[in-house]
Amino acid sequence: MERLQKVIAQSGITSRRKAEKLIVDGKVAVNGEIITELGTKVSPDDKVEVEGVPVTKEEPVYFLLYKPRGVISSVKDDKNRKIVTDYLPEVEQRVFPIGRLDYDTSGILLLTNDGDFANLLMHPKHEIEKVYIAKTKGIPLREDLSRFKKGIKSEGELLKASHVKTLSVDKKKHTAIIQVTLHEGKNRQVRRMFEEIGFPVDKLKRERYGFLDLHGMNAGETRELTPHEVKQLRQLAEKNVK
Repeated sequence: MERLQKVIAQSGITSRRKAEKLIVDGKVAVNGEIITELGTKVSPDDKVEVEGVPVTKEEPVYFLLYKPRGVISSVKDDKNRKIVTDYLPEVEQRVFPIGRLDYDTSGILLLTNDGDFANLLMHPKHEIEKVYIAKTKGIPLREDLSRFKKGIKSEGELLKASHVKTLSVDKKKHTAIIQVTLHEGKNRQVRRMFEEIGFPVDKLKRERYGFLDLHGMNAGETRELTPHEVKQLRQLAEKNVK
């Protein structure tokens, strides 16, 4: 038995929040009877209709996208900019990104139509490791970067990295390539941390998400996750629960 709004959302018709409004507005029927109670649960044998249209559950799908810079991590954009789902034109299911990468950040982004899977991976307590490569304006010293592990206050939030390492420096151009590993994923976190220590990020790429990487992929390319990878991600998230 599953909640009615969840079943509607899984069908790909609309989001769970909008499904709740459809129920409250009396536009959903179960076995021919109008339902307006949000707590209602249904079984796979129940016939669910939204505004007279039968609901069928979408097969769950899972994709990895190498997101290029200059792309919005959303399924729509009111400024008509390129969005991540533009890279999955053949996919019929209503997929959405798991979390987000900033407009100017490239790298790994997962997309799915499985809301439970997305929530599992995004929940802060599940601590999925994410590795970023940043090119900085200026060359931070070791003591500057040590603040990342202790935590840096930014806009009232404490931002922390689990690991940080300088990979290379270019003294002529006065830039550095630095690897940052996060367990959390707050808005613009890596950029904000570098801004706070006085070394703005010029380029940023997320090159690893858990055990997944971008090996053999170019920006803009996608691939479907294997069933084993999906299972591994679930296990990784559940193992990390505090």
